[in-house]
Amino acid sequence: MRLIPALFACVLAAAVIAAPPARADDTYSQDEILAKAKGFFGSTTKGLAEAIQKVFEDKGKPNAIILGEEASGAIGVGLRYGEGMLERKSGATQKVYWQGPSIGFDLGGNASKVFTLVYNLGQTEALYQRYPGVDGSFYVVAGLGVNYQQAGDVILAPIRTGVGLRAGASIGYLHYSKKHSWIPF
Repeated sequence: MRLIPALFACVLAAAVIAAPPARADDTYSQDEILAKAKGFFGSTTKGLAEAIQKVFEDKGKPNAIILGEEASGAIGVGLRYGEGMLERKSGATQKVYWQGPSIGFDLGGNASKVFTLVYNLGQTEALYQRYPGVDGSFYVVAGLGVNYQQAGDVILAPIRTGVGLRAGASIGYLHYSKKHSWIPF
């Protein structure tokens, strides 16, 4: 019976030694994100800086970002389609698409630029799944909308700005994928 605790301790010690330490250079600093957002949106506003600061306070440093565009519309039932580039701190990039349905008290349409902070993304494949969300539960700072979506350990914090008029509240999800699809499910 003494062998089992000793064996467990050895396995645990080996796992700790074998696990690579988290590297600070795998994540983006707040200043790096603000500079990238400025380049993406075309300018830096106080609202953008405040939105990024709020996400950093809530979630910390992201280890990837998605720079993209999307369009959405709803009359009770809504659809959203987007595409962008996933970018890692190492410089690695990959095209990504998202689409999803929503239902609720929602009316209107809009087109947006979307700058998404990605947290806890290990292998890129972990991104490709459905992320539930509640549109209408996000906060708005100077015309920028931010909400959080989580599936497993991966957390997304899209920051949106755009044109159009859409009002209401709805629930739905976004499905991130490698390939474009008109089918939102």
